[in-house]
Amino acid sequence: MAKAQGISRMAVQRIWDRHGLKPHLTKTFKLSRDQRFVEKLYDVVGLYLNPPDKALVLCVDEKSQIQALDRTQPGLPIKKGRCGTMTHDYKRNGTTTLFAALSMLDGKVIGDCMPRHRHQEFIRFLNKIDAETPSNLDLHLIVDNYATHKHPRVKSWIRRHPRFHIHFVPTSSSWLNLVERWFREITDKRIRRGSFQSVPELIAAIEDYLKCHNQNPRVFVWKASADSIMTKIAKCKEALGTLH
Repeated sequence: MAKAQGISRMAVQRIWDRHGLKPHLTKTFKLSRDQRFVEKLYDVVGLYLNPPDKALVLCVDEKSQIQALDRTQPGLPIKKGRCGTMTHDYKRNGTTTLFAALSMLDGKVIGDCMPRHRHQEFIRFLNKIDAETPSNLDLHLIVDNYATHKHPRVKSWIRRHPRFHIHFVPTSSSWLNLVERWFREITDKRIRRGSFQSVPELIAAIEDYLKCHNQNPRVFVWKASADSIMTKIAKCKEALGTLH
């Protein structure tokens, strides 16, 4: 740009700094094309901001294909003037899938690791939720649109357990499910920094993190209203419209 405009590189930098321009940075976004987006948005946000009486709201999802990665050399410990280090290369020792249900009431998580991610495993996890929650409460589960959650056998199981109510987030809107925020916590604090020689060792680490988390759970509080979200989406669509 400096060459094209016939000015110095530093002059271009000063102009960018003065106006807060950072052309080297980009952010990603994706607008949902779900035809029932507004309906699902108000349904899920309504559960967050105004949960029903005598009921638990659970954010449910699966973190699939968690790899048991073993670093090729031991990591170097943290010391003064140097952060902890680990090798960039690793060995793959298998995978597991973490099923998790985050309670909006107290922040506790019901979790289970399974080798596969099918409707059979999801039904097994639903049975675990049924066994570990008070039987006198209705359960409102917020899930995504993965085919496993809509399988005929899953629907049949839900009909046989009337206290379960399924609420789907709009397509391409995983940000609306708060359990994703908890997945980031376990990824950053336990999985990504770990070194695991086998899948059982990885599962043991996940279960240990679950146990520690539930001893002192953190409640994630949803504050954004559906109207404020719709306002931001309208602005985004308006900006996209000017580009075309």
